[in-house]
Amino acid sequence: MILPASTSRFTYRLMSRLRLPPPPPRSKSMSAFLPPPSASPPHRPLFRLTLPKSFADNADAPAAALCFTTAGVITVLISVGGLTRLTKSGLSMVHWSPHKLSPPQTQEEWEGEFEHYKKFPEWQQRKGMSLDEFKFIFYWEWGHRMLGRLVGGIYGTGLGLLLLTKKVPTGYHGRLFGLMALGGAQGAVGWWMVKSGLTEDRRGDHKEIRVSPYRLAAHLCTAFVTYSGLVWTGLELMYPEADRRQVAGNVQKRIQEMVPKVDQAQILKNLRSFRGAAIATTGLTFITVASGAFVAGNSAGNAYNDWPLMNGQFIPITDIKEDYPNEGPFYRKFFENTALVQFDHRMLAYLTTGAVAGTVYTGLKLNGGAIGQSLKLLTPQAITALKATGAVAVAQVSLGISTLMLNVPIHLAATHQLGSLALLTSGLCLTHSLRYLAPRANVVAKQAAKVAVK
Repeated sequence: MILPASTSRFTYRLMSRLRLPPPPPRSKSMSAFLPPPSASPPHRPLFRLTLPKSFADNADAPAAALCFTTAGVITVLISVGGLTRLTKSGLSMVHWSPHKLSPPQTQEEWEGEFEHYKKFPEWQQRKGMSLDEFKFIFYWEWGHRMLGRLVGGIYGTGLGLLLLTKKVPTGYHGRLFGLMALGGAQGAVGWWMVKSGLTEDRRGDHKEIRVSPYRLAAHLCTAFVTYSGLVWTGLELMYPEADRRQVAGNVQKRIQEMVPKVDQAQILKNLRSFRGAAIATTGLTFITVASGAFVAGNSAGNAYNDWPLMNGQFIPITDIKEDYPNEGPFYRKFFENTALVQFDHRMLAYLTTGAVAGTVYTGLKLNGGAIGQSLKLLTPQAITALKATGAVAVAQVSLGISTLMLNVPIHLAATHQLGSLALLTSGLCLTHSLRYLAPRANVVAKQAAKVAVK
């Protein structure tokens, strides 16, 4: 048998034991890839490699719906928060009244609110502002805060109904209440962030009143953590552990029946390595999001608007040395130095993009080729999430470069922030869809198979 030069020894040995034909040599004619008309497909056992639960037949559907609905409203909240920052509206409400819901109603109330705003440092930068201009920035911040309350109201009401109807899934009481506490902490972190921009000591940062970039990053990351927790919990409820064990058992059975014993360990190792790569890529995406918060907190996106260089240099060494802060520990430059903050975000974005590309390539390779086509070890959910992650990553990179080179227009900057949330979401879905490949799931499936044989 003459094999193409591209076929590895391991592939040939495994294909021979599976009794699969070698891949045909490259040919301009597609007929070379088609089986002869009289050939009948080889007999293979059929397995259901998919996670079958849906809202229609899942008792935990109400709790999953609550998590996904709340996560959807948080998406709007994050978007409005970004627009509030981009329109420089975040310091317009200089006091916090938890019991007050409506904005000023009369002319007198608006003038009183405006006079109160003038007592704080930001007014010194905006002395030419009219009352109508103040209303514009005030409504952005007011809308952001009201959306935060709406998130709490939706989730709190939904959780209360689940408790009353006794539909809280077993073992999820602590997690659901923990998510509610995390949402409450998000509001507290938001006010803590705003307070950092209401004092004169913030004027030292480039002679501009702005909130602390550390507190802004904490506020954004808390929102992303809350969102991620809701999405992950919703996926857990949609695809319970029993279903994952069933799919893990099918994977084990297929490998045991169709792959020689000497090669089974290698295939399982490849699958688990792929899952590890997906987890690492999702974690790297979150770190990149956090670095983007420091870009926003330092207004670093407006400083270097060329790409792939920064002011004609790949690494702007001179600006990194001279830019603020000039004193204090060097590590502060990674979070406060405009040039270094943007450089860090670029490097993390490149690294994340490379990780996504590697993960997508590995997953498609595992499920492709003669061996992959025969084994089909990735579920439809995993394949869909894998392709979505790759597509969103390409869109997010394009948005980031466009936003930078066009000097951060508001609509593109807001879309780029939502793109980071979309990329994190696709990574979460991919990681969760591969949980049936976790070592624990496979061990449980093996034990169940041994018990069934006995």
